[in-house]
Amino acid sequence: MDPVSILADINGSIAPIAFGLASIGSAIGVGLVVGKTIESVARQPELQGRLSTLMFLGIAFTEALAFIAIAVAFIPFPA
Repeated sequence: MDPVSILADINGSIAPIAFGLASIGSAIGVGLVVGKTIESVARQPELQGRLSTLMFLGIAFTEALAFIAIAVAFIPFPA
């Protein structure tokens, strides 16, 4: 067997692993963003509105990267 056909056979079983890693990475990223926002609001409560807006933008970008990673995981490998 040549390496290309071996990779084509393996690709079907790697996609769920990539999906799981993308989900874990996204969860860690969102946790860090929310945690730092809570810490910042505790230090300067008068900036809560601005920090909340930035937090939601950060969460949106983090989730967008996870969706891109999930989509890439399911792109078929050219044989």
